[in-house]
Amino acid sequence: MEWSIQEIARKAGTTSRTLRHYGDLGLLVPSRLGSNGYRYYDQDALVRLQRILLLRELGLSLPAIKDVLEGQQDTCVALRAHLRLLEQEQARIGRQIASVRTTLHKTEEGTELMAEEVFDGFDHTAHEREVTERWGRAAYEEGDRWWRGLGEEGRKAFLAEHEAIARDWGRAREAGADAGGEQAQEIARRHCAWLSSSTAASDASGGGPGRAAGRAAGRAADKEPGRSYVIGLGEMYVADPRFGKNYDRYGDGTAAFVRDALTIYAERRLSD
Repeated sequence: MEWSIQEIARKAGTTSRTLRHYGDLGLLVPSRLGSNGYRYYDQDALVRLQRILLLRELGLSLPAIKDVLEGQQDTCVALRAHLRLLEQEQARIGRQIASVRTTLHKTEEGTELMAEEVFDGFDHTAHEREVTERWGRAAYEEGDRWWRGLGEEGRKAFLAEHEAIARDWGRAREAGADAGGEQAQEIARRHCAWLSSSTAASDASGGGPGRAAGRAAGRAADKEPGRSYVIGLGEMYVADPRFGKNYDRYGDGTAAFVRDALTIYAERRLSD
């Protein structure tokens, strides 16, 4: 069985342009080309795309993903590793849900709260193992130092800037702005400038540097992010609900709008 590039893009929540970009980089070669030039993908290609998207969610750049895929020939072993990381994240989110429920219940009842209950699952160091396994201890420690070094006011300012950008994304989408138009591209410029303000850019979910993947996959704090990094980040905003919710809360489809606008901006303005 095989699928066209449009079918795969729709089912994967991505775009044909992104899949062609992956193909041009040698990451996702079509199973065959039709007589009309259309690209078709078989089951093996689907599994490879799933691995690419999972690695993107972890913040790896496209060149890094290519190295990982070439070095992991056993697909089942790689998928087991991905599954383990996803299960760890599922457990953490479950703890957060339980924590919020406890806080709500005790607040409504007027009973005393315990700090351990309130913040269970919210510690950014919960991603320590994930980061260390993927990028080494140094990547985690660097991201952790950066976040702690900001201080309370610095962290508030960093998150407030992202909140303002996310809100403007929602307004632009609601107004019917074109992803490649002047309004959306100006927000994309601000978004990329915000990303470049720290090498913990991949944790754009609104929390701390958690996974610290941006410190491994991004660029130095005073430099613009790379093209493939921004394109992959946009894909992650759609593929990973932990990230997408921060945009879709301003209206369904905002995360996809952000992805499309960032992809256009990166292809026009950025280099790797």
